[in-house]
Amino acid sequence: MSCTARPNEATRRVMVGDVPLGGGAPVVVQSMLNAPAADVAANLAQIEALAAAGCEVVRMAIPHKADLDAFEAVCAQSPLPVVADIHFSADIAVEAARRGAAKLRINPGNIGGLAKTDAVLDAAGEAGIPIRIGVNAGSLDAELAARDDLTLAQKLARSAADYVRYCEGRGFRDLVVSAKAHDVMATVATYRQLARELPTCPLHIGVTEAGTTFQGVIKSACGLGILLEEGIGDTLRISLTDDPVQEVRACWTLLAALDLRRRSPELISCPTCGRCQVDLIGLAREVEERIANLDKPLKVAVMGCVVNGPGEAADADIGVACGAGSGVVFSHGNVVRKVEEKAIVDALMEEIGRL
Repeated sequence: MSCTARPNEATRRVMVGDVPLGGGAPVVVQSMLNAPAADVAANLAQIEALAAAGCEVVRMAIPHKADLDAFEAVCAQSPLPVVADIHFSADIAVEAARRGAAKLRINPGNIGGLAKTDAVLDAAGEAGIPIRIGVNAGSLDAELAARDDLTLAQKLARSAADYVRYCEGRGFRDLVVSAKAHDVMATVATYRQLARELPTCPLHIGVTEAGTTFQGVIKSACGLGILLEEGIGDTLRISLTDDPVQEVRACWTLLAALDLRRRSPELISCPTCGRCQVDLIGLAREVEERIANLDKPLKVAVMGCVVNGPGEAADADIGVACGAGSGVVFSHGNVVRKVEEKAIVDALMEEIGRL
């Protein structure tokens, strides 16, 4: 085995509230609130749901100065560190740092130039919080975006790297970087370049505007899976046009599939065929729903017949192999008991409770 450090082991450690990010810390799972910015109760309720699903850092947009009071109230009551997401207004970023933000996210393409950035750096420094430099393909600096001698990945990486060097030149090094596009391979190329050019800067990875759940999960799994397998990425968000809780579940599923982190049970289920004599799709979906929020890193198998039963799922902590209107519950390949089809899910959950 190579002794060479993976890229995300060599990055600087920054603290987002009490959550360590970078420097070999476990890849941090985060999401973004989508409740109205002025609605404190709605945002706090969403944070509670995200925390229950395993979210570790949450981001909140502050579109107007009038929303700062609500942002401050959310920060004061949130069980998770809250990142202030700022576009177009350095003044809002400065004030958010004073109002309890655990981190600021600013976009070099629209924050108002380097002179405006200086005030944000000073405010973050005084508050003792990091800044994420978040570059997006759709909001690149106009001059850089117009260049036809650079690929999109090169433009994104150049924008982020130039901004990092400016901030570090002013003595501010508590930085995290993201540079996202909706194109998967452009995103991969960008982060690979950033990992080479900014080897000590923690990277927030994601495919922006990935789409609704089905397409968004596939695009994100492709791009982020490549990067994470290469050791690139200190924190991630899977952006979906859906309930943010689904983003968090997708993040954990991806991390577990790569054997990076595990939190919830993994469902192993076969695709069904003509041998199946139960409603396996319905059973698998019900089991998936009932184990979704379990804080146990188990492998749970739901198999349609004896061919795909205890043998192929022998490493499962608990599972069921179905027959004609019944199922055999097994653990690590050994039969535990036999139950009727209508009792399969309850029996499986009972056995999970004993583990």
